[in-house]
Amino acid sequence: MKCPFCGNADTQVKDSRPSDDGSAIRRRRSCPQCGGRFTTFERVQLRELVILKRNGRRTPFDRDKLERSLGIALRKRPVTPDQVEQLVSRIVRQLESLGETEIQSHVVGDFIMKALKSVDEVAYVRYASVYKDFRHTSDFAKFLGDEGFEENKPLYGDD
Repeated sequence: MKCPFCGNADTQVKDSRPSDDGSAIRRRRSCPQCGGRFTTFERVQLRELVILKRNGRRTPFDRDKLERSLGIALRKRPVTPDQVEQLVSRIVRQLESLGETEIQSHVVGDFIMKALKSVDEVAYVRYASVYKDFRHTSDFAKFLGDEGFEENKPLYGDD
């Protein structure tokens, strides 16, 4: 594994253990050249997934992009980084279990929407606003009405 600090190609594994959800191996590494320490994760990949975009382009599935998208939707929400990682792993497993190597982008979006709705309704609406390309506040109102959210009812707690 290449050192992210100095680029040395020969780093040493100092500690290995399963991740919290058991879907990956967490490895603590150090670089003998610069002394830098960093963590890597090793995951099972059942197949190479390709995403079919709406415009017809094909792009390789990018787990990091999925994690960034969820991170944006969940920013400043009461969701831990471990919960985000579990969401990402669950979505990736769902995609892999489809048995297809090429998956339409709307399928990925639908899995993300379903996952977010079960975790945080505000993040769900945030993601929906981009995924469904909301242009006006009326788009939010229509979406919330279609989803069964009551007007003037807080999404959480007794606010």
